[in-house]
Amino acid sequence: MADFFTGMRISGSGMAAQRMRLNTISSNIANINTTQTPEGGPYRRKDVVFESMPDAKSFGEIVSPTAANSNFQRVQVSDIISDQKAPLLKYEPDHPDANEEGYVAYPNINLMEEMTNMIQASRSYEANVSAMQATKDMALSSLEIGR
Repeated sequence: MADFFTGMRISGSGMAAQRMRLNTISSNIANINTTQTPEGGPYRRKDVVFESMPDAKSFGEIVSPTAANSNFQRVQVSDIISDQKAPLLKYEPDHPDANEEGYVAYPNINLMEEMTNMIQASRSYEANVSAMQATKDMALSSLEIGR
């Protein structure tokens, strides 16, 4: 049986993961016109990779017999990957980053897609906040019953 802290840890992990996703999306939007990076070439769109992991505080909890009965999973960011799509080439011969033919390589970032991802991440974050609030309310209600 899960306790209130399990619910809080699971919701908290979801909030942390979505915060990282929002930061990555913000970076993509901020660099939508970046034609040069320290690595060379245009900015590459970034995306987060989530993975689930068992909700346990310690190794002892993971190997305990009761752990097999609980299938609670937290989420974590396992990696941040760079998009490997080819950059968008725009003809701008007067641009300082133009190649010999006059084309400038811009990041292959779709603003509509990034805004949609931002709304989705924001709503997921809010859902985890609501779940955490509900867990807190249940804990307070159970304390009231004990009076």
